[in-house]
Amino acid sequence: MRLVAEILLLAFLVIAAASSLAFRSLLAAAATFTIYSFVLALLFASMGAVDVGFTEAVVGAGVVGILLIATLHQTSRKSRS
Repeated sequence: MRLVAEILLLAFLVIAAASSLAFRSLLAAAATFTIYSFVLALLFASMGAVDVGFTEAVVGAGVVGILLIATLHQTSRKSRS
């Protein structure tokens, strides 16, 4: 059961990474990258590295997500290419 949960988290991690790269809206890409960091924290916690998972959740999904969205608030929301 645990292996199935880890495989599902890994699959969702790959989907989140690919969709983060595919979005043209920078705000949607930043939000998806935050989801990626949170799923990575869940994957770390499921593998037994609770301290690493907690740090990833706080820094990756929390602080970095807020900084990305705050930076996008100061700039334009669409990429040029």
